[in-house]
Amino acid sequence: MARKRRIFNAPFKAKVAIEAIKGHRTISELTGKHKLHATQINLWKKQLLEGAETIFDNGNGRKAKPADTDEPQTAELYEQIGRLKVQLEWLKKKVAEHGE
Repeated sequence: MARKRRIFNAPFKAKVAIEAIKGHRTISELTGKHKLHATQINLWKKQLLEGAETIFDNGNGRKAKPADTDEPQTAELYEQIGRLKVQLEWLKKKVAEHGE
């Protein structure tokens, strides 16, 4: 029977990667403590080190969102709202005609 794949959340990955970077314990000690493979810990450590520079990109720790990425979605949603309003008015008119 196959083993069920474990899924780790971001805080756990960060905690393990930070422990590996600090070097207070060896990778083999961390593998035993967290029941992980050394390759996995080294991968998370590498990802943390590569992604650390993005934290300081715009000064407040958040990635800057391009403003134009939200605009097409917003326009599409307003278009859908307009269509739904027209359909609602049409249905109200039909109900009023048949209800009398």
